[in-house]
Amino acid sequence: MTSAANPLARLLRALDLEPAGKDKFRARTGSRAGRTYGGLTVAQTVVAAGRTVPRGHLHSLHAYFLRPGRQGTDVEYRVERLRDGRSFHARRVVGSQDGEPIVTMLASFTHGREGIAHQDPMPAAPDPEGLADWEELKRAIGAPAAALRSDLAMDARVCEPADDLRRPGPARWRVWLRPRGTLPDDPLLNTAFLVFVTDRTLLRVGARPHGPIYGVREAASLDHAVWVHRAVRFDDWVLYSCESPAASAGRSLGIGAIYARDGARLATVAQEGILRF
Repeated sequence: MTSAANPLARLLRALDLEPAGKDKFRARTGSRAGRTYGGLTVAQTVVAAGRTVPRGHLHSLHAYFLRPGRQGTDVEYRVERLRDGRSFHARRVVGSQDGEPIVTMLASFTHGREGIAHQDPMPAAPDPEGLADWEELKRAIGAPAAALRSDLAMDARVCEPADDLRRPGPARWRVWLRPRGTLPDDPLLNTAFLVFVTDRTLLRVGARPHGPIYGVREAASLDHAVWVHRAVRFDDWVLYSCESPAASAGRSLGIGAIYARDGARLATVAQEGILRF
C-alpha cells in the first residue's frame, strides 16, 4: 500500500508539524470536505507543545474547541511557554485558521519522580480478536452511509453486541483500539496518537439511553481533558472504557479510562459535547 493510500501514514504526516517561526507550527488538515476531527486537532496541539519542552512527557491537557476546524486549510499553532520548572513544564497552545482561533489548550509535561501509585482494576472485556471491526458493526446496526469509513488510521472493536446498540441502553461501553500499522518509536507521537483516539467514542456513549446511537442529528465536542498516568507505547490493543454519567440541556458529559492489555491504566479522559436528536 502506498503512503498516499495508507491511513496511518496520512495521520502521521498530519502530526508532523512544520516549523513556522519561534514556537509556531503549521499543520495539514487533509483534503476531505467538512469539519476536521477534534481528536486530530488536540493531538496536533500536543505535538506543538511537546516540540518546545526540553524533556519529559505529557501528563495532562485541557482543551476548548472554539470554532469548527475546516479541512483543506492549514492550522497555525502558537505555543506560549508558561513555565519551565524542575519537574513540570506548562504550555498554552492556540490553533488558528485564517487568523481565527479554533482551539485553545493548556498542557503540562513532567519528567516525574517515584511516588504513590494505585488504580482501579481494568473492567472485564472479551478479547479483541474475537470481535467485529467497528466499521462492520456500524453497517450491521444500520448506520447511515455518511458514518461509514474505510480509511481510518485506528482499528476499533466494540465489546457490546450489535443488538444492544440498536435500542436504548446504559450510557456506557467498552471498545478496544489500536493503530492500523506500526507507530514510530517516538514517545511524543505515541502520546499524540493516544490523545487522537480519546475523542473517538465519548459522544456516542451519551446517545445510548436516548435511542439508536445513529439517531443523533448534531454532535460536537465542546471541551476535552486527558490525564496521562504513565509513558505510552501504543504497540498493542488498549481498552477504552467509557460512560456518560450526566447530560443536560443538550450537553452530554463523557468519562473514559484507557487500559493497556496487561491492565495498567494509561489515561483518564473527560469531555462535554453537544448531543441533539
